Amino acid sequence: MADVVVVGGGVIGMSIAWELSRHGVSVKVLDQSVFGREASWAGAGILPPGNADAATHPYDRLRGESCRLWPDWSAQLRELTGIDNGFRNCGGLEIRLAGPTDQLDDLAEAWREEEVTAEVLARDELLGLEPALNPSTVVGLHLPQKCQVRNPRHFKALMAAAAASGVELVSGAPVVDLVRENGHVVAVRTMDAEHVGGQFVMAAGAWTRRLLSGCGADVAIEPVRGQIVQLSARPLPFTRVIGLGSRYLVPRPDGRILVGSTEEWVGFQKENTADGVAGLIRFAEELVPGLAGAGFERCWSGLRPGSADGMPYLGPVPGHDNLLVAAGHFRAGLQLSPATAVLVRQMVLGQDLSVPVDPFRCDRVDQATGAIPSAH
Repeated sequence: MADVVVVGGGVIGMSIAWELSRHGVSVKVLDQSVFGREASWAGAGILPPGNADAATHPYDRLRGESCRLWPDWSAQLRELTGIDNGFRNCGGLEIRLAGPTDQLDDLAEAWREEEVTAEVLARDELLGLEPALNPSTVVGLHLPQKCQVRNPRHFKALMAAAAASGVELVSGAPVVDLVRENGHVVAVRTMDAEHVGGQFVMAAGAWTRRLLSGCGADVAIEPVRGQIVQLSARPLPFTRVIGLGSRYLVPRPDGRILVGSTEEWVGFQKENTADGVAGLIRFAEELVPGLAGAGFERCWSGLRPGSADGMPYLGPVPGHDNLLVAAGHFRAGLQLSPATAVLVRQMVLGQDLSVPVDPFRCDRVDQATGAIPSAH
């Protein structure tokens, strides 16, 4: 019997498994398909800066804790597995192609309140940093501490480290039910087996709501499709992550450029669409006109677990003494995975929490409406 059974083998579940296992906890991870091939594989690996000591909002504190952990996690995984996850500080720009020149001032001030370096730049200063940008760009925000990681490589390193630590990995095992007795989970049932454990963690991303529905916990998580396009350009026309709202360009050192991403509430449909791919290519060319000549390599999509209020669910499932949830991170699963894993380890082992989890509880009340959040 494992001390902890983790349901969901994406970056959140695998991070939890590795973190627990290196603190002496025996862990089994169940995944309905192939490990890490859902949202974890589909993202672009953008890691915004953060400062947990200066942040006041719970989400920002969680981001700040992860930001602090990323360099050490990356170094440890490389040492343990020999896999370089591509973590590096490349810097980032948030730009606007039209509108007033002061439209990013409030965003810059919000970053500075976290004691994160953020500098508003005029057009000429932006083009001095990244000459390939659209010359009509009116203003930009420079975040020199923005980092990136190559998420497929990071996941491979996580999985290898977890396996080396003795984590039992079971793929192709969709959970169909939880076996419960008087508020205590005894086992999770798959099609052909029951997996017994001391404690259980639900980290099944977009599928978490379905799995918890029989426990009286209606976590407001829905799948949100995100499509991404991969281009190639050598030499790279720019070196920093470039963002405009929810969309971005991420340059990899080997000449690949990720263009993302859409946000589509279409249920559990993961297919790429002509309109989605074409829109991303137009967006790339609008930000960096020279990308009109870039090579098209491939496209893919993933289902991100979006919560109704934009906050993940972390902590105990009400009415159960040995069931935790860690899901609903939406587009931030990768960036928040180290801090999430540490928090789960602290909860499992009864340790002091590095970040208060009450704001992330399953039965939280929506601060704007005074009601339990509902899904989109």
